[in-house]
Amino acid sequence: MNRTVLARLLAAGALILSPNIAAAQATPPVTAAPTNGALTPAQEQAIDAAVTKALAQSGVPSAQVAIARGGQIVLAKAWGKAADGMPAHPDQPYQIASNSKQFLGALILKLRDQGKLSLDDKVSKYLTGVSGGDEITIRQLLSHTSGLRDFWPQDYDFVDMHTPVKPEEIVRRWATAPLDYKPGTRWQYSNTGYVVAGLIAEKAGGAPLWTLFERELFQPLDLHPLKLDDTNKPGFPQGYHRYALGPVVPASPPASGWLWAAGEISMTASDLARWDIARLHRTLLPAADWEEQEAPIILADGTNSAYGLGVFTRTADGRRVINHGGESTGFLSQATMYPDSDVAIVVLTNADFGSVTGTVTSAIADIVMPRDLPLDSGEAARTADARAQLEALVAGKFDPAGFTAHARDYFSAAVRKDYRESLTPLGPLTAFEPAGKPKLRGGFVNRTFTATFGKRKLAVSTYAEPGANGAWEQFIVMPSED
Repeated sequence: MNRTVLARLLAAGALILSPNIAAAQATPPVTAAPTNGALTPAQEQAIDAAVTKALAQSGVPSAQVAIARGGQIVLAKAWGKAADGMPAHPDQPYQIASNSKQFLGALILKLRDQGKLSLDDKVSKYLTGVSGGDEITIRQLLSHTSGLRDFWPQDYDFVDMHTPVKPEEIVRRWATAPLDYKPGTRWQYSNTGYVVAGLIAEKAGGAPLWTLFERELFQPLDLHPLKLDDTNKPGFPQGYHRYALGPVVPASPPASGWLWAAGEISMTASDLARWDIARLHRTLLPAADWEEQEAPIILADGTNSAYGLGVFTRTADGRRVINHGGESTGFLSQATMYPDSDVAIVVLTNADFGSVTGTVTSAIADIVMPRDLPLDSGEAARTADARAQLEALVAGKFDPAGFTAHARDYFSAAVRKDYRESLTPLGPLTAFEPAGKPKLRGGFVNRTFTATFGKRKLAVSTYAEPGANGAWEQFIVMPSED
């Protein structure tokens, strides 16, 4: 919900997609899933090990996970303690906080399709007194480009949040302050913008926001969320907090009204995964609406904001990703979709500290979507070519035809000199073997090798263009950890 979440969201792009995350490395090898999308026993075991490890290392009391693949839920499971005396269970609603924003974005697209508003309508058409209301559009509210001051940038509940609040009061106090920037010129997360958008949705839709959610989104998909404020009581998962490295303690939630349109929803990981399935399979909304919500907004200076109308969209390590996170007091959530693989991963925790949501998402992604490329006869030829390139560098030779323009620039005369003078004294290359399977990253094939010079082992990290004769984009030799 607050700005630490934004940092976690942006970091999640790396966490989710990096092949070097420790939690992912700790999982055992897994085999391909059956054609019906179900997980293999080995994959389920690897996921269980990854979640168990993440909870143990972080002190986070519980996690709830759902995985969708091929249009169906293939895993719904919970680990740990939802509250004192209450084991975590996959049917318990966890607070998803800012993951609610994509629901408001989708609702407004539906209202637009019904002719009740336009995304290019100005705020002043619906609300008076909002700073910049004659200039700010609904699209800018949903894309965090409005310039409206965020009412909750803190990573804690400030004193005002101990008193219940109405959305109109949030608007009066924060949306009438001077704009932080001219609308459309910057991207800056603003919960205030979503409160304003929620009030506009109510006016255009002619009903309370939750009624609109239920009618337009939840009921058609058979989802059963609850209002977040209604789950801040006994019988529901308890949120937990930690001060520095102190003990894990129950967190006191804010008074009612503070999350509202900016993060009002509590739901199970399975329900959120079903929503993700609707997105991946383009149901409920027209395909063009989903695409519009996911399309990153371009700022006035041409910068890609990486954010659409309630979701982040980016490509990282060769994977197209649509995701969002959320934080409320005592809870974190992460919902991540991989459209090209038809996979969605939802991780919910009842703690607002640690990086379990990102770490677990990363581990699961590598388990259910292995990056290893199938080995074929061409790999022997690529290994032989890599060995030949290394031997040439040791001998002070360099054939630019085998390397990309980037690599040719890297291998300056000084670099070639260092390679020759530091490697030649080691003697002849006695062994050269792959150190793992090839992996895709950034449009290249990543291969690592172990080069042995007598008793000395060195690591060789390479990237190459795809194909049997793809040019080498990287060829770096470094000390081995063996």
